[in-house]
Amino acid sequence: MSVEAFDNLLSLLHPHLTFMDTCMRRSISAEQRLIVTLRFLATGNSFASLHFEFLLGISTISGIVCHTCKVIWQHLREAVMPTPKAEDWLRIAEGFYQSAQFPNCIGALDGKHIRVKKPPHSGSRYFNYKQYFSVVLMALADSNYRFVIVDIGAYGSSSDSRIFSASRMGDRLRDNQLALPEPSTTDPALPFVFVGDEAFALGEHLMRPYSSRGLSLERMIFNYRLTRARRVVECAFGILSNKWRFLHSPINLKLENAISAVKAACVLHNFVRQRDGFNFEDSLEHSMERSNFTGVRGNRHGATIRDKFADYFMLPEGEVPWQLQAI
Repeated sequence: MSVEAFDNLLSLLHPHLTFMDTCMRRSISAEQRLIVTLRFLATGNSFASLHFEFLLGISTISGIVCHTCKVIWQHLREAVMPTPKAEDWLRIAEGFYQSAQFPNCIGALDGKHIRVKKPPHSGSRYFNYKQYFSVVLMALADSNYRFVIVDIGAYGSSSDSRIFSASRMGDRLRDNQLALPEPSTTDPALPFVFVGDEAFALGEHLMRPYSSRGLSLERMIFNYRLTRARRVVECAFGILSNKWRFLHSPINLKLENAISAVKAACVLHNFVRQRDGFNFEDSLEHSMERSNFTGVRGNRHGATIRDKFADYFMLPEGEVPWQLQAI
């Protein structure tokens, strides 16, 4: 984060991080509150370590971090992660077409496990197939590695498809409340779609790869073209976890505070991307584990649409010159 971006962030959050001085003590400044929180998110240092760095009490640092993360989410989300409208979806689709040559793609969808302490009395609900406790970050990313929609806090034992189906994003997609644009009149057979991996159920607005067994040439090319678009969300997770390194180890906070910290990291990720761009010295690889990878079936209408995409990628107007060499 550049100095200019930090100053801009502080000016946005200053009214919500300022407290009154009393005759008993002076309040901790908004600047120091923000610095302590960013230090925790960027390093993952324990509160005991931050106690020696900032000469503040451990319980004081704990309260500052938890409160500031909630303030960041509440007052920054609308600015850097607004609810998408039809024109926003069209802009995202244009970005994917320019960068990945996938038409009418309005986002790459994936879920990642984030390690947490075992919540009290939770049984095995947060215990995932990797043999540790986690919550799932389900995210939709655009072609510029920014998060469009996030859903955080699902049980680590759940699969991607189940989490997406039970999320508010999945509910709004089923109820046609996402304000998705209508397909262009020149290509009515190709609706606007999200792209995901095999863990998601195939649907009218959600494309996944074909099974790897017995692939025809058309299906191999479709899988290649879809993967080019889907990798964006993997890169976004890589940037997120390498910039906010508290995600590299189990988050030593209560569950609700851990979720608040992840929400804050997601909006800060978008904030930094918009103001500072992407530093290519940062690694795109991530250490967060993939969420449960289980194949699920979709519906026939989704399969028909996927076949139409596969056929379109074989046409002169839909192919890219290197696709045959790439597979």
